[in-house]
Amino acid sequence: MKLRTKLRRVMCFMLALLMILPSLTASAVNFKPVESLDKDGKPVELKLRSKAVSIIDMETGDSVYELNSEKELPIATMNMLMTCLIIVEKYQDIQALKSNSASAGSEAYDELFEKGTPTADIQPGEAVSYYDLVCAMMLQSSCEAANIAAINIGGSLAGFTKLMNERAQKLGLTHTKFSSAHGFWTSGNYSSSHDLAVLTRYILEHSNVLKEIGGLSEHTMAKTAQHPEGTTLYNNNVLLNDASLYYYSSVKGFKSSTTNEAGRCLSSWANLDGTSYIVVTLGAPLEKLKEDENKDADDPESVYSQDYIYYSLIDHINIYNWCSKFLTQSDFLVPESEIRDVKVMYGDKDYANLRAKTGYSRMWPTYVKTEDVKHEITVKENIVAPVEVGDVLGEMKLTYNGETIATLELVSTTQVKRSSFSSKLEIAKSYFSSKVFFITLVVIIVLIALYTVIHIIRVNRKYLRKNTEGNNDNQL
Repeated sequence: MKLRTKLRRVMCFMLALLMILPSLTASAVNFKPVESLDKDGKPVELKLRSKAVSIIDMETGDSVYELNSEKELPIATMNMLMTCLIIVEKYQDIQALKSNSASAGSEAYDELFEKGTPTADIQPGEAVSYYDLVCAMMLQSSCEAANIAAINIGGSLAGFTKLMNERAQKLGLTHTKFSSAHGFWTSGNYSSSHDLAVLTRYILEHSNVLKEIGGLSEHTMAKTAQHPEGTTLYNNNVLLNDASLYYYSSVKGFKSSTTNEAGRCLSSWANLDGTSYIVVTLGAPLEKLKEDENKDADDPESVYSQDYIYYSLIDHINIYNWCSKFLTQSDFLVPESEIRDVKVMYGDKDYANLRAKTGYSRMWPTYVKTEDVKHEITVKENIVAPVEVGDVLGEMKLTYNGETIATLELVSTTQVKRSSFSSKLEIAKSYFSSKVFFITLVVIIVLIALYTVIHIIRVNRKYLRKNTEGNNDNQL
């Protein structure tokens, strides 16, 4: 039993590792957002108020900017992103979500009583569709909706929390732990801005239902006996509300959260001129900062004229303004471009041409020169025919200021067949340049030298013996 448990844990770990491997090739370069360029063209850094920030390119998963992105912080009702994901993975489409309902008794409400938790006014025993439960969580962070779903799907609050953590592990969320379906408590409940960005991207890519719900500015729940006119929900993410001072037309969703311990947290996504970004911020201040107290003097209609300032929303607006104004899609390697050739042994050709398996482009600040990106090429040694078109024979690293942006495989564009003549010729060449040949040559030279010396000695002895015999004859 223990062995099976260990094996299961190893398998889960390997799966999680495989899930996160693509992010390892994402950019490590971290360009700080700027608000403008000064008169000399130098960037003026944008001041962000959140404790942790992650910005990623939705299509590629490339990191655009990270601030304390792996720091484990309280996230309040951002938990509901995972809660809603588990629900929609069980009920795959809108029809299934709307035709299946759930209710719960005091077990869903007891822990929430007089705690000031966000609510959608769902009553004990009131049957609500899973679609409306998801809407209540995504729009208004309804804690009773989270508990109702948790009890019905997980069998208990604790059982559902276990499902959440197992799902987080499979998604490779290494800095995340859930202690409840709603997340209103902070004890043992945390995540990182990077993990939440990964989770948001996964949801947007795999659930059109959640993508749509996360973009609603309001929703009216279906009528019930307890609510004969339905209950109208308003999205706490007022970036979506065109009557709000924080309205940002390019933002399409997604989920906000606020508690005293977690501060203001927000996950959002926006499409800017054809490029979609995901931004996650955690721990923005709740109270108006002293430095902002007089900012409304010149503009009494600004957000700074309010008693409460939503710094998380301001951070997202400023980040999207930076992305829109200063980031552009830049090509660093054009697909199909030839890179170099590489030596091949024992083939009908002695070389193969290499190109990158794919091109590479990414969002890049307009005020940073793309020419400063270096291309570092490494090829395999002792490549032996046959070589097929598409065989990986090396890699190219794109680096900026010593940091790796991407690693690209280099593949052969040349077919090199095995040649028996070339093989024999190469073998011969390799023999004559090998240590074995050198040692053999030295041995032969030594043997020849020894033979020569021995021969000379024999000749000299013979000559001396002959002279000695001749002298003896003369004396006689």
